[in-house]
Amino acid sequence: MQGRLRAGLMKRDGHGQAGLPAEGPPSRVVIESVAPESDCGRFPIKRTVGEEVVVSADIFAEGHDQLAAVVKYRAAGDREWSESPMVPLVNDRWTGRFTVGALGRFEYTIEAWVDRFASWLKEVFKKSEAGQDLTSELLEGAEHVAEAAERARGPDADWLRERAGFLRREPDQAARVRAALDPQLAATMARHPDRGGSHTYERALGIVVERERARHGAWYEMFPRSCSPEPGRHGTLRDVEARLPYVASMKFDVLYLPPVHPIGRSFRKGPNNTLNAGPDDPGSPWAIGGDAGGHQAIHPELGTIEDFDRLVAAARRLGIELALDIAFQCSPDHPYVRDHPEWFRHRPDGTIKYAENPPKKYQDIYPLDFECDAWRSLWNELRDVFLFWIDHGVAIFRVDNPHTKPFRFWDWVIAEVQGRHPDVLFLSEAFTRPKVMLRLAKGGFSQSYTYFTWRNTKADLIQYLTELTQTETAEVMRPNLFANTPDILPEYLQYGGRAAFQIRLVLAATLGASYGIYGPPFELGVSQAVRPGSEEYLDSEKYQARHWDLDDPASLRDLITRINEIRRENPALQHNRNLRFYPVDNDQILFYGKATPDLSNIILVVVNLDPHHVQSGWVRVPVAELGLGTGPGEAYQVHDLIGDARFLWHGEANFVQLDPAASPAQIFRVRRKVKTERDFDYYF
Repeated sequence: MQGRLRAGLMKRDGHGQAGLPAEGPPSRVVIESVAPESDCGRFPIKRTVGEEVVVSADIFAEGHDQLAAVVKYRAAGDREWSESPMVPLVNDRWTGRFTVGALGRFEYTIEAWVDRFASWLKEVFKKSEAGQDLTSELLEGAEHVAEAAERARGPDADWLRERAGFLRREPDQAARVRAALDPQLAATMARHPDRGGSHTYERALGIVVERERARHGAWYEMFPRSCSPEPGRHGTLRDVEARLPYVASMKFDVLYLPPVHPIGRSFRKGPNNTLNAGPDDPGSPWAIGGDAGGHQAIHPELGTIEDFDRLVAAARRLGIELALDIAFQCSPDHPYVRDHPEWFRHRPDGTIKYAENPPKKYQDIYPLDFECDAWRSLWNELRDVFLFWIDHGVAIFRVDNPHTKPFRFWDWVIAEVQGRHPDVLFLSEAFTRPKVMLRLAKGGFSQSYTYFTWRNTKADLIQYLTELTQTETAEVMRPNLFANTPDILPEYLQYGGRAAFQIRLVLAATLGASYGIYGPPFELGVSQAVRPGSEEYLDSEKYQARHWDLDDPASLRDLITRINEIRRENPALQHNRNLRFYPVDNDQILFYGKATPDLSNIILVVVNLDPHHVQSGWVRVPVAELGLGTGPGEAYQVHDLIGDARFLWHGEANFVQLDPAASPAQIFRVRRKVKTERDFDYYF
C-alpha cells in the first residue's frame, strides 16, 4: 500500500507534471488561464512594432500569503529575459504588460512566487493596528531585509544592510515599526525579491511582430490591362505607372495588382466567363503560365521585369506600396506542366485534372498537387516564387484561395519567407468556413479577408465586428475590410444606388484599421451584375480589359480622398481593438467609436444603413468612459470631419438625422471643452 502511494506521488506533482523536484519542495503557486494564448500556445499571437501586449492570468496559492508575479519576454532565441511587473485585479486575476519594439518572433511567459516580505509586512501592519507586541516579527523582518541585501548590489545593498540592523537593534519599537512600514523599504525590497519556490508557467508563448502596415492601411485594387488611356488598347505597366498619381491623390497606402504573369491560351475564357474566347480576348489573369513563362515572369503585353521594377520604385516615391497577387495554380500552358508533370493530379488515363467546383468546370486551370511524391521540390519552388518578387521590391502579397492548399504548407512557407524577410506581409483571400479562415490566420497570414462584404444589418455588423475585434480572434486574425472585389459585387451595392457605396465606404474605412476597394468600379459606382441573383460584374475585368472615365463627375473620388485623409489624421482609426458600439434608438442607424488610450483622439461615427430613406434617432455617448464630464449641461464639441460642421452636444443623449441623398454618415472628432486663465472656453 505504501509503495503504491509513493509511486503515485512520484508520478504527478501539484502542477500536473511527472515526478517531484530534485531539490526543494514543489512551488505553492498556481498559474492558470493565461491570456492571450492561441490554442494553448501552439500558435503565436500577432502584434506590430510599438504595440503593447497585455498579459493576464489566474495566479494564486493556498492560504493567505501575498504573491508577486512578472511577465517575462524576449526575442526568440535570446537567452536573457526582460521582465515587467504584474499587478492583481480581482478574484486572483493578475495583469502585466510590455511593448514589442522590433520585427520578428518573440516569446513571453509568467513567473510568480510567494512574496514573503510582503506577507510579513501585511502581518506587521495588522498587528501594529491592533496594538500587539512585535518584537519577534521585527526580528523576522530584519532577516528578510538582510537576505535581500545579499541579493542586491551597490547603494541598495548598503541601504538594506543598514535597515536590517535598525530593525534588529533600535530600542524604540514604534520607530522600528515605522521603518518597517516605510514605502521606500517596500520599493527597494521589490527590486530584489526572494524568488525561492517560484513557479514559471509551463509554456513560452509566441508573438509574431510585424510592421505597422500589417495593422492598418488603405488598399486600392486595379487591373493593369485596364489602365490604358486609349480605349481598345491593352494596358501596360507603364500605364499603371502613369496612373499612380491618381491613386496617390486618393491617399491610398497600398496598390494591389491581380496576377501580372503570362496567361495561358488553352481553354481561355472569353467575356463574362464564356467558354469560347476570340483570338483577341485576353483571358483570365488567374490562368497563369504560357510560352513567356510562369509565376516568375511578366505578361508580355504588360511589359518587362524592368518595367515592373520602375513601377515599384515610382510607387515608393509617392508613398505607395505595391502588393502582388499570388495564385498557386497553372494554365495548361504553364512551364510547370511540361517540366514537372509530377506536381499535378492525374486521371487514370494519364491526363492532368483541371479545377472543378461542380457544376462549374475550369478547364483553363490546373491545380497543383501539394501531396504529390515530389512535394518537397514543389514547396521549395513555390517558396522561391515569393523570394523572386521580394528581390524585385514586393513586400506585400495577396494570396489567392489559400484555403484550397494545405495549412502546413502556409505555416512553413510564411515562416521561411519571414525568417529571411520579416517585413513581408501576407493577405489571405479565403472566403470560406470561419474555422478555416481562422486557422490560416493562426498559421501566419498577416491579414485576412472577412465576411464584412455580406454584413449589412445593424445586428450583423455589431455581432461580427465585435467578434473580429474584441474576442480571442483578434489576437491572431487581423481583418481587411474590402467593400467589393472583382469576384464580389454585393447585392447591397447593386440596388442601393450612390448612397450604398458611400455607406459601405465609411463602414469599411472606420470599422476596420485596414480596408480596401476594387476600383475604378467602386468610385464610379458600377453596380450591374451579369445576371439577377449573381455577384459577378457584367463585363468583368477578370475576362476582358475595360476603359474607365476617371473624370466622371459622379465619381466618389473626393469622398474617398477625404475618408483616407481622416484615417491618416486620426490615430484612433488605425487600430481595431479600440472599436466600441454605442446605443442608438433606431435599428437603421449604427453608432460606434474609437479612441486612443490617452483619449487625446476620440472618433464617433454615425451611419444611416438605409440607402433610400432619411433616418433619425437619439445616440447615447458614453461621456464618463470618454472623459467628457457628466455634470448638468456639460458640453463638448463634435466636429463632422466629412462635412466640416460643428455641433455642441450635451451629456449622453444627442439627436442625429442622416439623409442618404446628402450624406448618409458623419465622422465626428470629439473636442473637449477647456477654460483659459481668462475663463474663455475653447475646444481641443
